[in-house]
Amino acid sequence: MFSRAFASQVQPVEIARKLAKEMDAHRTASVSRVYVPNQYTVWLSAEDHQRLEGYERSLEQELSGYLLEHARRHDYALLTRPKVDLETDQRLRLGEFGIQTRLVKPPARQGDAPSQGEQGHTMVYSVPPKQSRKERRRPEGPLVGTKAIVTVDDRRYVLDGPVAVIGRSRECDCVLSDPNVSRKHAELRRGTTGDWQIVDLGSTNGIKVNDRRVDRSRLSPGDEVAVGTTRFIFDIEQ
Repeated sequence: MFSRAFASQVQPVEIARKLAKEMDAHRTASVSRVYVPNQYTVWLSAEDHQRLEGYERSLEQELSGYLLEHARRHDYALLTRPKVDLETDQRLRLGEFGIQTRLVKPPARQGDAPSQGEQGHTMVYSVPPKQSRKERRRPEGPLVGTKAIVTVDDRRYVLDGPVAVIGRSRECDCVLSDPNVSRKHAELRRGTTGDWQIVDLGSTNGIKVNDRRVDRSRLSPGDEVAVGTTRFIFDIEQ
């Protein structure tokens, strides 16, 4: 409850790291080159966006330069210099941000509008809460630090774990705007070997995994989970 009440703010260095990660994830190989997206929209909560307003344009240029250097280091091909736009998404909470990528072709003739490729999924990230000194000193042991990926329509939530709450409440790690979803509907729990399971938290309408009603179930990549009337696809990121 403490970490949620005093949520961490989004820091530019974290945005830069995730932008580079999205560039790597959306590579397209041709015969002799590897192309990457050149347009990135970073969606921020209203509070985080307001905090960055004083130097927003400078930050966009700095992030663009960071992506350009990342592409050069990995010998990626870019159609134009990377463009980064910071926007507000009222659905995001303090400490959450989303990244949407697109490959935009430069205009064939001067004055033409650029040709835009299909808009990709928005990857939603959460800044992990700050740990106390005692927590930082605690040995991790042989835990495997996988992440859970929840894809709902055009949005993807990246959940670090080891526990992530799914529900209608804004306090949840994965917020679903569905009246049939309980405020705290279910939990995703990571095991020591990196596997994940979903556990019903006593919800009104229960959960289903691949159309089978369960109270708890181990999840595999590609499983379809229903909570209320909302369905999402589960995946694991190593």
